[in-house]
Order: sequence, then structure tokens, then C-alpha cells
Amino acid sequence: MRLGKEGIQPSKIGIVLRDQYSVTSVKQLTGKKVAQILASHEIKPSLPEDLTSLILLAVKMSGHVGRHKKDFTMRRSFEITEARINALAKHYKQKGILPREWKYDRERAALLVRG
Repeated sequence: MRLGKEGIQPSKIGIVLRDQYSVTSVKQLTGKKVAQILASHEIKPSLPEDLTSLILLAVKMSGHVGRHKKDFTMRRSFEITEARINALAKHYKQKGILPREWKYDRERAALLVRG
């Protein structure tokens, strides 16, 4: 619970448990995933982990595309990543995990990552 309260992502918690405490599989040990355990203790991140990692990737790609105007391959990858963010956000809105009014915004995402 300590790691979850510090804001560490469930996958990182699993790595810490594996490396420092020799817990090979939390699910085999407890019958629940790390994210389910955190949710049962009402420790939930503001955004799902996969969406967060995609947003971080998009911010890095955005910086690269801004510096390297002729890198069309990266520009296309950046567009695909943003499409994946929007598709995943739509899925989470339908499931009720994200609020209906949540919207991905490049500038706001860059500020959240840097700030």
C-alpha cells in the first residue's frame, strides 16, 4: 500500500515486489492483480496506466517532431499514437473509468508531464 500511496504505477509495484521481495506473481499469491488490490484500498490513479504511458510517449514524440521537421516517419508514428490515445480514451469513457468530458490535449499533456 505504501508504494501505491506514493503514486507508483501498478507495473512498477510488481517489479519492486519481484526484485526486492521475491514475489514472482502477486496474482498467484493473492488471487488479485496489483491494480485490483490498490482499487480495493481506494488508491486509484487519475488516469489508467496504459493511457498514461501512451500520453508520455506522445509528449516525447511531439518534442522530437517539433525539432525535426523532416522526420516524416516519426510524424506518422506520432499521429498513430495520438489515434491510439483517443481510441483508448473512448473505450475508458464507455466503461465509466474516465469522465465523459475528458479530452486529450497536446499542450495540456505536455504541461502535465513537465510540471
